Amino acid sequence: MDDTAKYLIHASISADGVVERSDVVGAVFGQTEGLLGDELDLRDLQQSSKVGRIDVQIDSENGHSFGQMTIASSLDKVETAILAASLETLTRVGPCQAVIEVTNIEDVREAKRRMVVERAKELLTESFDDTVMSSTEILEAVKESVRVEDITEYHGLPAGPRVADSDAIIVVEGRADVLTLLRYGIKNAVAVEGTNVPDSVAGLTQERTVTAFLDGDRGGELILRELSQVGDVDYVAFAPDGQSVEDLDRASVVRALRNKVALSSLPDDGDGDFRAAVAAVNGTGEVPTDPRTESPTTEASSTPSADGPANGSADAVSEPPAEGATGGTVAVEKPADTAGENAAADAAADAEVFTESEVEAVAEAVEPADERPSLADHVREVIADESGMARLLDADLDVADEVAVEKVYDAVEYADPAPAIVVVDGEASQKLVDIAAQRGVEHVVARSAGEYVKKPVSVRVRTADQLLD
Repeated sequence: MDDTAKYLIHASISADGVVERSDVVGAVFGQTEGLLGDELDLRDLQQSSKVGRIDVQIDSENGHSFGQMTIASSLDKVETAILAASLETLTRVGPCQAVIEVTNIEDVREAKRRMVVERAKELLTESFDDTVMSSTEILEAVKESVRVEDITEYHGLPAGPRVADSDAIIVVEGRADVLTLLRYGIKNAVAVEGTNVPDSVAGLTQERTVTAFLDGDRGGELILRELSQVGDVDYVAFAPDGQSVEDLDRASVVRALRNKVALSSLPDDGDGDFRAAVAAVNGTGEVPTDPRTESPTTEASSTPSADGPANGSADAVSEPPAEGATGGTVAVEKPADTAGENAAADAAADAEVFTESEVEAVAEAVEPADERPSLADHVREVIADESGMARLLDADLDVADEVAVEKVYDAVEYADPAPAIVVVDGEASQKLVDIAAQRGVEHVVARSAGEYVKKPVSVRVRTADQLLD
């Protein structure tokens, strides 16, 4: 077929006798010659490439011949239709009576358009990344890559870049734990890489203020037991029962470190359950992971926090310094000893865990809960202020994405990961709640509720008036 052809003329052939392809072609040229005038003469049209070759498939059976004929045309619609109609004037093929009937005129361009559409769908699905990162996600991704690249070695052990010169260190179990703390801005951690504590770490503990931050399992207790025998550990913190340090989010890391306990205040009978003892001192059996439930103090003084340890210890987290300024320190006071040590001994035991500049990200994570926007705050900003926007929130009420109202369907459908809450300055339509149900969205808050044929039970729909009343 000619690549320039716009149409294909399909015709059926039936002859009362045995004929061959050459007979059919000869009959077409012979019986249409002069029929349509010089401008539509078939031979001239072929010579000028306006009509392609005549393709014929013919078979014979029981003294009859039948088959198909195809002619490619680059003429316009009217001229092609006239040419096709002229084929039906043929009454003989060779010596035999014959009938030619045009069965179809195919638009080649339409077939190509269908192919283009199908291929475009495939390319749209396969070749484009539907994930659109917000500016916050971009910043966090870049910061995280820099922090992870900061991992170094201390005598062959995975360590943060400040282990060599910091006055205080955090001892963790493995490389993944060091990476996790680096991700949250803590740069003075070193890993022991197993229960056999290396001599380099044991020696390091003699010179620094040491916090052992270990997994919430039996392995963490064994490491602490050996570390306390070969080294000098000042404070102890555990991940929640059954969890590893590498699995914790930033709020859980901060909470665990703030609730650390002086090793000297724990049982020393050799068989004590260190994790249970730490939990007992803190008055809780697990470490909360939802930053919205925490209300730690962030004053520069040593004012005890509302949820501080039961033994009267006090945490102090100074405010982050202005950019370019020298920050203070994040300090945790040693709990009052049950033997009643004097104030001078307690003051001497107070030690820097890590400088404020090293834990800026952690300090941000433990800001007072009332400084984090609530769902009502998001509703006021989006709906009450008539922003014309839709805001996608995660389970922690952080903004995952914000788009114009008319783009909310695509934003929810293609968000990765799916949002937990959608706040939209518009109607919670049937289409929106259906998409929300498909993606696992739990809450939709809108200016108004729509009329629902079938409302998904997995999505709770509320209006701004209901939430702000």
